[in-house]
Amino acid sequence: MTERNSTVVVGLGNPLMADEGIGLYVVRGLLEASEQLPDTDIVEPGTSPMGVVHAIAGRRKAILVDCAYMREPAGTIRRFHPDEVVSTKEMTHLSLHEGDLLDVLELSKRLGEYPEEVVIFGIQPELIALGEGLSSALQERLQDYIAIINAEVEGSLVH
Repeated sequence: MTERNSTVVVGLGNPLMADEGIGLYVVRGLLEASEQLPDTDIVEPGTSPMGVVHAIAGRRKAILVDCAYMREPAGTIRRFHPDEVVSTKEMTHLSLHEGDLLDVLELSKRLGEYPEEVVIFGIQPELIALGEGLSSALQERLQDYIAIINAEVEGSLVH
Protein backbone atom coordinates (compact mmCIF):
# COMPACT_ATOMS: atom_id res chain seq x y z
CA MET A 1 0.00 0.00 0.00
CA THR A 2 1.24 3.49 -0.89
CA GLU A 3 1.99 5.72 2.09
CA ARG A 4 -0.53 8.51 2.47
CA ASN A 5 0.14 12.02 3.69
CA SER A 6 -1.70 13.32 6.74
CA THR A 7 -3.37 16.11 4.74
CA VAL A 8 -5.50 15.69 1.64
CA VAL A 9 -7.14 18.21 -0.66
CA VAL A 10 -10.18 16.75 -2.41
CA GLY A 11 -11.69 18.44 -5.46
CA LEU A 12 -15.32 17.60 -6.07
CA GLY A 13 -17.61 18.13 -9.01
CA ASN A 14 -18.54 17.29 -12.56
CA PRO A 15 -16.44 19.08 -15.20
CA LEU A 16 -19.15 18.41 -17.81
CA MET A 17 -21.59 20.68 -15.94
CA ALA A 18 -19.78 24.05 -16.14
CA ASP A 19 -19.23 25.55 -12.65
CA GLU A 20 -20.21 22.27 -10.98
CA GLY A 21 -16.66 21.16 -11.80
CA ILE A 22 -14.89 23.97 -9.91
CA GLY A 23 -13.40 21.64 -7.29
CA LEU A 24 -11.61 19.70 -10.02
CA TYR A 25 -10.22 22.83 -11.65
CA VAL A 26 -8.86 24.00 -8.28
CA VAL A 27 -7.09 20.72 -7.47
CA ARG A 28 -5.69 20.48 -10.99
CA GLY A 29 -4.19 23.93 -10.44
CA LEU A 30 -2.73 22.74 -7.15
CA LEU A 31 -1.29 19.67 -8.87
CA GLU A 32 0.63 21.91 -11.28
CA ALA A 33 2.53 23.27 -8.26
CA SER A 34 2.41 20.12 -6.14
CA GLU A 35 6.14 20.23 -5.43
CA GLN A 36 5.28 23.19 -3.17
CA LEU A 37 2.99 20.88 -1.16
CA PRO A 38 5.13 17.76 -0.67
CA ASP A 39 3.28 16.59 2.47
CA THR A 40 -0.19 16.82 0.93
CA ASP A 41 -2.10 14.44 -1.29
CA ILE A 42 -4.27 16.07 -3.95
CA VAL A 43 -7.20 13.97 -5.12
CA GLU A 44 -10.09 14.43 -7.54
CA PRO A 45 -12.77 11.78 -7.00
CA GLY A 46 -15.14 13.94 -9.05
CA THR A 47 -18.68 12.89 -8.20
CA SER A 48 -17.93 9.60 -6.46
CA PRO A 49 -19.18 9.57 -2.85
CA MET A 50 -17.16 6.44 -2.04
CA GLY A 51 -14.12 8.04 -3.66
CA VAL A 52 -14.41 10.84 -1.10
CA VAL A 53 -14.77 8.37 1.78
CA HIS A 54 -11.63 6.56 0.62
CA ALA A 55 -9.67 9.77 -0.02
CA ILE A 56 -10.23 11.19 3.48
CA ALA A 57 -9.95 7.91 5.39
CA GLY A 58 -7.60 8.14 8.34
CA ARG A 59 -6.23 11.57 7.47
CA ARG A 60 -5.36 14.21 10.02
CA LYS A 61 -6.88 16.96 7.85
CA ALA A 62 -9.16 16.89 4.81
CA ILE A 63 -9.81 20.00 2.74
CA LEU A 64 -12.80 19.62 0.42
CA VAL A 65 -13.45 22.01 -2.49
CA ASP A 66 -16.85 22.06 -4.20
CA CYS A 67 -19.39 24.37 -5.73
CA ALA A 68 -22.09 25.41 -3.27
CA TYR A 69 -25.25 27.45 -3.47
CA MET A 70 -24.83 30.01 -0.70
CA ARG A 71 -27.00 32.90 -1.92
CA GLU A 72 -23.83 34.87 -2.62
CA PRO A 73 -22.57 36.60 -5.77
CA ALA A 74 -21.18 34.18 -8.34
CA GLY A 75 -17.55 33.37 -7.62
CA THR A 76 -17.74 33.91 -3.86
CA ILE A 77 -15.66 31.41 -1.86
CA ARG A 78 -16.42 30.57 1.77
CA ARG A 79 -14.65 28.37 4.31
CA PHE A 80 -16.78 26.11 6.51
CA HIS A 81 -16.52 23.30 8.99
CA PRO A 82 -19.10 20.54 8.37
CA ASP A 83 -21.16 21.49 11.43
CA GLU A 84 -21.69 24.96 9.91
CA VAL A 85 -23.23 23.58 6.71
CA VAL A 86 -26.88 22.81 6.10
CA SER A 87 -27.56 20.75 3.01
CA THR A 88 -30.75 21.22 1.06
CA LYS A 89 -29.75 18.95 -1.80
CA GLU A 90 -32.61 16.85 -3.11
CA MET A 91 -31.48 13.42 -4.17
CA THR A 92 -32.88 11.78 -7.29
CA HIS A 93 -31.37 8.38 -6.42
CA LEU A 94 -30.91 7.77 -10.15
CA SER A 95 -27.11 7.73 -10.14
CA LEU A 96 -24.37 5.92 -8.26
CA HIS A 97 -22.40 9.17 -8.45
CA GLU A 98 -25.02 11.19 -6.63
CA GLY A 99 -24.14 12.11 -3.12
CA ASP A 100 -24.65 14.70 -0.47
CA LEU A 101 -21.32 15.74 1.00
CA LEU A 102 -22.65 15.80 4.56
CA ASP A 103 -23.98 12.24 4.16
CA VAL A 104 -20.59 11.16 2.82
CA LEU A 105 -18.86 12.70 5.84
CA GLU A 106 -21.33 11.00 8.18
CA LEU A 107 -20.55 7.65 6.54
CA SER A 108 -16.86 8.33 7.10
CA LYS A 109 -17.59 8.86 10.81
CA ARG A 110 -19.60 5.64 11.05
CA LEU A 111 -16.72 3.74 9.44
CA GLY A 112 -14.27 5.20 11.96
CA GLU A 113 -12.26 6.87 9.17
CA TYR A 114 -13.17 10.53 9.78
CA PRO A 115 -10.23 12.95 9.80
CA GLU A 116 -9.32 14.95 12.90
CA GLU A 117 -10.15 18.15 10.97
CA VAL A 118 -12.39 18.69 7.96
CA VAL A 119 -12.61 22.00 6.15
CA ILE A 120 -15.01 22.67 3.27
CA PHE A 121 -14.49 25.44 0.75
CA GLY A 122 -17.70 26.25 -1.12
CA ILE A 123 -17.65 28.33 -4.28
CA GLN A 124 -20.87 29.96 -5.48
CA PRO A 125 -21.53 28.92 -9.09
CA GLU A 126 -22.75 31.23 -11.82
CA LEU A 127 -23.74 28.51 -14.27
CA ILE A 128 -24.72 24.87 -13.81
CA ALA A 129 -25.56 23.47 -17.23
CA LEU A 130 -24.27 20.93 -19.71
CA GLY A 131 -20.95 22.07 -21.03
CA GLU A 132 -17.26 22.04 -20.26
CA GLY A 133 -15.38 24.99 -18.82
CA LEU A 134 -16.07 27.49 -16.10
CA SER A 135 -18.19 30.63 -16.30
CA SER A 136 -16.22 33.86 -16.57
CA ALA A 137 -17.04 34.73 -12.94
CA LEU A 138 -15.25 31.61 -11.68
CA GLN A 139 -12.54 31.43 -14.36
CA GLU A 140 -11.40 34.96 -13.48
CA ARG A 141 -10.94 33.95 -9.83
CA LEU A 142 -9.47 30.47 -10.32
CA GLN A 143 -5.93 31.51 -9.34
CA ASP A 144 -7.36 33.20 -6.21
CA TYR A 145 -9.10 29.95 -5.22
CA ILE A 146 -5.89 28.00 -5.72
CA ALA A 147 -3.97 30.49 -3.57
CA ILE A 148 -6.61 30.30 -0.81
CA ILE A 149 -6.50 26.49 -0.71
CA ASN A 150 -2.70 26.56 -0.83
CA ALA A 151 -2.71 28.93 2.16
CA GLU A 152 -5.05 26.58 4.05
CA VAL A 153 -2.72 23.69 3.40
CA GLU A 154 0.26 25.70 4.55
CA GLY A 155 -1.65 26.72 7.68
CA SER A 156 -1.26 30.40 7.01
CA LEU A 157 -4.94 31.16 6.41
CA VAL A 158 -6.39 33.37 9.14
CA HIS A 159 -9.46 31.67 10.61
